[in-house]
Parts: sequence; structure tokens; C-alpha cells
Amino acid sequence: MNLHQFRFVREAVRQNFNLTEAAKALYTSQPGVSKAIIELEDELGVEIFRRHGKRVRSLTEPGRLILASVERILREVESLKRIGNEFAAQDQGNLTIAATHTQARYALPEAIAEFRRRFPKVRVSIVQGNPTQVAEMVQNDAADIGIATEALADYPDLSSLPCFQWHHVAVFRPDHPLAERATLSLEDLMQYPLITYGAAFAGRTKINEAFARRSLTPDIVLEAIDSDVIKTYVELGLGVGIMADMAYHPERDKHLRTAPVGHLFGSNLTRIALKQGAYLRSYVYTLVELLSPETTRKLLDQALQGTGEHYEI
Repeated sequence: MNLHQFRFVREAVRQNFNLTEAAKALYTSQPGVSKAIIELEDELGVEIFRRHGKRVRSLTEPGRLILASVERILREVESLKRIGNEFAAQDQGNLTIAATHTQARYALPEAIAEFRRRFPKVRVSIVQGNPTQVAEMVQNDAADIGIATEALADYPDLSSLPCFQWHHVAVFRPDHPLAERATLSLEDLMQYPLITYGAAFAGRTKINEAFARRSLTPDIVLEAIDSDVIKTYVELGLGVGIMADMAYHPERDKHLRTAPVGHLFGSNLTRIALKQGAYLRSYVYTLVELLSPETTRKLLDQALQGTGEHYEI
């Protein structure tokens, strides 16, 4: 058996069992594809495809198992090729980062800027999504790295490592009554409409839990997926915002004021997630270290070789 036969089997399935289309996709002849598949079946001693006359119709039961093995083998072969290509050119390639809006907007820019200075030939793509989407993109090989606060530690086939801790702040206009208070309480916040993140984002679970422990029901008038929306509506006077402290910048947000509320809602942990067993190019290690200096190459390798372990800071 050989890799050509494996590719023919895979492409036949991808082309809905049309061997003519499979041959076109692989730039070969239809008789050659048909012959190679039959030779593979003879060698294995089972039929991979059900046929009606000369036409292939579907996979047999052993054919489904064979296809799964073929897919794994070809993925490994393609990985070997990537390793060879990337070791030949360690300073160039592609890097896809999946992140929530808050991480992409506020946590990543400085690290990405430094990364681009060090690796100008690496093409960086940032894809945004909610925490579950971020985890699934890494899980499905649509992204090399995932960065989010929620969800990443819940996937057993991802290695999740701590990146940094952060806290919530209350944000309001300079003329708001809360601006005169030195320390805020939950009861203070209960007096005003609140604007904060949606249920899946940026530590919203901890906000809910803090109010629930005191049997309080806050008046949350608007939920957003990103901090910029929260700040916009706070500026319009719709309420008091609760958002990540990293999203506030005194110069950029000069029309707003903040007060710490980490004592009310606790600390939050942003995580980096990578797929277990993944091959990492050298520049991926560099980006991880730029985001989280405590995460050394040795620690990252240990996590990738683990069995769903999660490391804390």
C-alpha cells in the first residue's frame, strides 16, 4: 500500500464517490484512481466501497474504519511536511490567533507589535469569537492559539495555561454620584442601571455569583460582547458599566472615570489554549512568552504532552 492509494480513497469520499471528479482534483486519470483503490482493497482483503456495476456508491463498514485511519495517516504526513518546511524557514509562516474581543483589543496589541518586529515574515491572523468559539477553533485546527477568560479550561483535548490575572472596574461619567465614593459596595451598584458583558464573556459569571450570594438582583439594562460598547453607552448616560480593568485607559477614555470592584467580584484569569500534541513552530513559543513571561518553553511542552492538565498562577 502507498500514500497515493490513501489520497485516492480520501478524495473519492470528498467528491461524493465520483471517481472522475476525484481524478480531476488529484490531476490524474480516472482509471488510475479506480485501479489503485482496487489494488488497496485486494491487499487489505476487504472492500472499502460499495459498488453498483462500475460505479462507487458508498463506504462499507470496514471502509469507514479504513477511511478514519487514512485520514489520520495523511494528517501525520502533512504534519511531517510542515515540520520540514518550517525548520527550513523558522522565521516565516502563518500564525492564527483566536481571541475574544476584549483580549484582541486590549491584551494582544503590544505583544503582537513586538512579535511582528521579531518575525516580520510571519503572517499573523486574529479571529474573534466568544470563548466557546475560541476553544472550538483551536480544537478544530482553525487556530494555533486561543486566548479567553472563560471556557478554555473545559476542553480536555486542549492544554490550558494561565496568561494573566485581571479585575473588574466600575465605569461612569465624571459627574456621576459614584465618583464621590472612595469604595463601592454591591448596594451602591444596585442603585443604578448596569451595563456589562454578556453571559459568556469576561468574568460575567463572577458578577452574577456575587450578587446572587447576597440575594440581590441588579438592574442590568444592557449586555455587550465587548468593552467599547459598554463605554459608549456609559458615556451616553444609560448606566454604570462593569468591565475589565485592562479596557480602561485614562488618556483614551478621558470622558470616563473608574473605581475598582475587584473586592466585590474577585480576580479573573485569562488563559492561553493550545491543542494537545500539536507541533509548535519556534515563533509560537515566542508569542506565548510575550503574552505570559512565566510560561517557558519547557512548561509549554509539558502541558502539550499532558492529559488535560491545567496550570495555575
